[in-house]
Formats: sequence, structure tokens, C-alpha cells
Amino acid sequence: MYAAADLRKGLKVEIEGEPYVVVDFDFCKPGKGQALYRCKMKSMITGSTLDRTFRSADSIDRPNLEEREMTYSYDDGGQAFIFSDSESYEEVRVPPEIVGDMKYFLDDNMACKILFHSEKPIELTLPCFVEKQVMDCEPGVRGDTATNVTKPAKIANGYEIRVPLFVNLGDIVRIDTRTGTYVERVKKGSF
Repeated sequence: MYAAADLRKGLKVEIEGEPYVVVDFDFCKPGKGQALYRCKMKSMITGSTLDRTFRSADSIDRPNLEEREMTYSYDDGGQAFIFSDSESYEEVRVPPEIVGDMKYFLDDNMACKILFHSEKPIELTLPCFVEKQVMDCEPGVRGDTATNVTKPAKIANGYEIRVPLFVNLGDIVRIDTRTGTYVERVKKGSF
């Protein structure tokens, strides 16, 4: 249990059986009476927001959260993504709603972190950067070198990113999984 004085931005709490993270916090001490803690919280499952005010004597439940490192195994035909625990070899099915667009960056045997709430997966965290091969892009036009000029390129699974003109078909590029954007060219292609 947390006391109201423990509340701060980024703290994970449980309200009515659902985990929330505090996104905004305000402390107010009126002239008379107890101190008030106004919080804006975001649900870790649905993403909805909630405004709550707590008094200094209130207590808040601590969520049953556990983060485990797991290895991506395979996609079960769009029904779920299967991850396995490297120690116990237990398989965990993660619904596609939780994976979202991160599915484009998953590779076989990739180490990922999965956040569980009461043994149910609620969040997936990939490594910050992945390296993928460019499978389709137009060649850059010689002389078209204005600053920050980009062109569309597709990686192996069909995901489209914007890359600089010097990136060509077959090049290996590094992609930021948090934003889904190009970071740098790692290796020139052999096509």
C-alpha cells in the first residue's frame, strides 16, 4: 500500500483492480484541513485517463506488476504472438492489440520485456533499435542533395520508413522501435 504522500509522477498504482500510472500530480495545502493530492492517471491497459483527489490520510493500492525477459518465438497466425521464458521455457501468448505496430520489428529469438499485471501480459518492450534490410526503395537522384531530403523505403515485412537518398536496395538500416523511424545505415547492400 502507498500513502498519499508517496504519490509522484510516474508512480504505478492500482485503482479498482486496474493498474494506472500517475501522469500529472499537484499538491495543495489549504489554510485549514488536510492536504490534497490531485492526480491525473492513465490506465496501463486501456489508455483512458482518470482524475482523482486524495487526502493525506488516504492509502492507495500497489499493483501486482512483474516484468520478465522473454524471447520472441513466432506469430500464431495473427491470433497471438508467442514468447517463451528462457529459464522455464513457459510459453506466453500476447494479444495483437498489445503488440501493435511493434510486430514489424520482431525477429525470431529476439529478447523482449513483457510487463504482467496479475499474470496477464499488458505491455511489451522491444530493444530500442533493430537492424532491418531495405527490400524496396527507389534509387536516389544524383544532384538532389538538399538537406533532409528523404524517400520511402520498405523493409522485409512491408513496413514503410523514410530514409535519406543515399540508402539503396539491400542496405541494412537501424530503426528506432519506439518511434518507428530511420536512425542510420549500418551496412551497404549487396544487390
